[in-house]
Amino acid sequence: MRILSFILAALIIPNIVIAQKQEHRAKNILIIYSDDHSYHALGAAGNKEISTPNLDKLAKSGLMFTQAHVMGGHQGAVCIPSRAMLLTGRYVNRLPGDGSTIPDSIVSLPEVLRKQGYNTYHTGKWHSDKASHSRMFSTGGDIFFGGMHFPKFGGQEHPTVSLFDSTGVYDEKRKRISDTYSTTLYADNAIRFLSSSTAKTNPFFCYVAFTSPHDPRTPPEKFSKLYDPAKITLPANFLIKHPFDNGDLNVRDEQLLPVPRDPDAIKKDIALYYGMVSEMDAQVGRILEALEKNGLKESTLIVFAGDNGLAVGQHGLLGKQNLYEHSIRVPMIMSGPNVPVNKKTEGFTYLSDITPTIMDYLQVERPLSVEGRSLLPVLLDPSKNVRSSIYNVYGHWSRSIKSEDGFKMIVYNVDGIATTQLFNLKKDPLEINDLSKEPAYSEKILQMRNLLKQQMASAFDNLNIDLPNWGRNKNQKPRGS
Repeated sequence: MRILSFILAALIIPNIVIAQKQEHRAKNILIIYSDDHSYHALGAAGNKEISTPNLDKLAKSGLMFTQAHVMGGHQGAVCIPSRAMLLTGRYVNRLPGDGSTIPDSIVSLPEVLRKQGYNTYHTGKWHSDKASHSRMFSTGGDIFFGGMHFPKFGGQEHPTVSLFDSTGVYDEKRKRISDTYSTTLYADNAIRFLSSSTAKTNPFFCYVAFTSPHDPRTPPEKFSKLYDPAKITLPANFLIKHPFDNGDLNVRDEQLLPVPRDPDAIKKDIALYYGMVSEMDAQVGRILEALEKNGLKESTLIVFAGDNGLAVGQHGLLGKQNLYEHSIRVPMIMSGPNVPVNKKTEGFTYLSDITPTIMDYLQVERPLSVEGRSLLPVLLDPSKNVRSSIYNVYGHWSRSIKSEDGFKMIVYNVDGIATTQLFNLKKDPLEINDLSKEPAYSEKILQMRNLLKQQMASAFDNLNIDLPNWGRNKNQKPRGS
């Protein structure tokens, strides 16, 4: 009888512990989203040259996802589908116009929470249609409709913004040019909201969408001088020119510096890029301080993530219009009640997994339009995985696949020239040594190709890479960002 009691206790107690963990959860959601922020541009990721004390502190207070990815995009402005995937849990191949328009058949996270009585708030960048924005958000601050703060429209220093309009009309005549630096402006908005009586009395969903560290890389003076280009380490995978036509070498991002790439110019660009990240980090610190000051920290789940990465000189590239790790991997951190403290997980995830995770965390029903996978099992046990591989897409001419054993394959077909790259990321994380031409890896390439086709099908990608004419041809020029 005593043995039976021990067995029953062993079965029941773990379930009680899990139930208790699930019961202690936040009611509020704060999502902070950075722009063009590669996974490595973070002190908590092991970068010794960059200063991100507030994000490092956030990582220590929660769970850091070291293998978070944007699934990709079919055109240069990858941030359009990225932001749509974040808020809808939808896969890129199922977003009309890559998410430039989000139809009401795709039910978003803020829409679900708004129906649950949440105050849904947004400030910062919005790169989709205004109708979907009005469905999602009940209130907001300064909104920027567009992709980047072009210098001719005020740049980061004087962003052109619209005040939240509950009617959703957003009259062009009511736009204003702000005298506040973009990141500070959006942080100020968020802080005002978090300090309001509404935020303290009603559950909220607060979405802060920065336009930094996207170019123009013009950080305020304090941060523009923070990094000495002479002391910046040139990436080990730096090249003066990409070794072949990857299908989008003439997109706007790649024209920011001349080819061949000059090492000193790249180091200067990295220094400014790091300055933008550090300035944004300071604003994240202000927002988190306001959260704590207003007594909301213990009732809020915090999610920080980047919308896509950036090359900044790696592989001879500058932008995000490629499938290398620096461009498809992003920083991602979750912190709050029922989230492991000071932990990291190497499990594969997409940004589209954030929406189903939050829905499961809050115990609200998921709409049928959600396609991502919940990371709630990982929050309960960081050693668990919800994915065994990662598929990525860019344009109609390149695809990649990454498997648990550390191998990654990228395939291209540009103007009839098919190219394959194979990397062993465990031995070669910077993707320097292409193994595709080595006979010993011919079987591995076949395996990876089959896995890629399987994952393409599961992600609703109807491109047929077995056809000899798949990809980009001279009559199908790539679209710019």
